Amino acid sequence: MPSAQGNLTWQLATDRPHLLAEPVAAALDQVVGARVAEIDAELADTAAFCAAYDVAPEASANCVVVEGRRGEEVTLAAVMVLATDRADINRVVRRHLGVRKISFADQARAQELTGMQQGGITPVGLPEGWPVLVDARVVAAGPVVIGAGVRGAKLLVHGSALADLPGAVVLELAMT
Repeated sequence: MPSAQGNLTWQLATDRPHLLAEPVAAALDQVVGARVAEIDAELADTAAFCAAYDVAPEASANCVVVEGRRGEEVTLAAVMVLATDRADINRVVRRHLGVRKISFADQARAQELTGMQQGGITPVGLPEGWPVLVDARVVAAGPVVIGAGVRGAKLLVHGSALADLPGAVVLELAMT
């Protein structure tokens, strides 16, 4: 039966920092007790990952980087929702950030700014000052699998720990 742990071998992330992107490894103190598992990088995308490793989609949280604009001002933010949900980017996120236009950030730019690989971007270790918008369902989910900053690994953290990250705000982001 699928679960958050699936059929992976999880180890304390502090014992395996070489599996993480550098900014993620440097920020592990923000998610005490985080565990890491090495995966096949070709299976990093959520659907393939959950199927291959028997992880429940409702125990997997996705992170997307959005870019909002108001005049010349640009705001970059991370948005976290469960894999089973879609974030209301155009209404809830746009209003919360106070921007007129919002879109998903350019992948190459997001990788450059975060120091993380696309498909592995995570809210742990993001640049200082970035808002981290976490859906309330993620916080309530218990253990969730998130990116590790690279495609070849995943982190297992308690969803409530994401609410304590620098810049984190818990919102009702999931579209119903």
